[in-house]
Amino acid sequence: MDRNLLVTGGAGYIGSHVVRQLLQAGYKVRIFDSLENGHKEALPENVEFVQGNLLDFEATKKALEGVDAVLHFAAYIEAGESMAKPLNFFENNLKGSVTLLEAMRQTDVSKIVFSSTAAIYGEPEYIPIDEKHPKKPTNIYGLTKLQIEKTLDFYDRIFGFKYAALRYFNAAGADESGEIGEDHYPESHLIPLILQVALGKREGINIFGTDYPTKDGTCIRDYIHINDLGTAHILSLEKLLQGSDSMRYNLGNGRGYSVKEVIEMAKKVTGKEIKVIESGRREGDPAVLVASSEKAKKELGWRLRYSKIEKIIETAWEWHVGHPKGF
Repeated sequence: MDRNLLVTGGAGYIGSHVVRQLLQAGYKVRIFDSLENGHKEALPENVEFVQGNLLDFEATKKALEGVDAVLHFAAYIEAGESMAKPLNFFENNLKGSVTLLEAMRQTDVSKIVFSSTAAIYGEPEYIPIDEKHPKKPTNIYGLTKLQIEKTLDFYDRIFGFKYAALRYFNAAGADESGEIGEDHYPESHLIPLILQVALGKREGINIFGTDYPTKDGTCIRDYIHINDLGTAHILSLEKLLQGSDSMRYNLGNGRGYSVKEVIEMAKKVTGKEIKVIESGRREGDPAVLVASSEKAKKELGWRLRYSKIEKIIETAWEWHVGHPKGF
């Protein structure tokens, strides 16, 4: 398969896992990453790496030379931070993406797989959330991703760009090789935070709100294994390269787990006691977020390999034990 790809943000958590799968599938990959939040150590030695920022138009254009399609992961992702520093998110996420699209236009690259998010939906009006659900983001992060999707629509209508917008729910877990995993600083995702307690790096895990209208009073979320996400990217990419129209898919497990259930499963997987600290609710946390991924399953033939939360946590634990200080 002689297809050349540019992966923006390819040294990040999701990007690095997808890069590994793309190489295994026979694609030629060039990574473009500023390393502001990514880790060069997460990349295989045989992959072409260009350090740069999407806001640098000429550098972005140069990185696109000889490329057949783009997978776009480069973005700031912390919802809370987006409310404190909105300008950073509009600049990095939105302006960076539009700069990429313009650079693609000038280099005759017109196919892109875009890393979107369930945050575009905001407070759910019904569960499970399908692709037709109203889009009313409750934070700037979700708003920037929704604006990029709308911009992609215009680039499709005006310039014939074809895209896949993949709306992730909670990405979790690590590659089963144990070589790469989730390493954010500061960490804000539930499963790695719990595992840091199990490793003795953190005193306890905060539960924000125990009075939600759920079975045990804690928030319910949909956790999707990182390599299942990667499979969906490859299937979407293949469809685009075969001449498909633009597409939008929710990517989730289709099953929700409460915060307390995740903690109990982490205790089972690690064999460690995990101290819980109960706190009040955080503003903007919906009680339940669960995806319907039926459209992706039907149209892409996407199938989950890691549907059980136990397996997802096991792969994450193996990475954290082997890399207690991250990369």
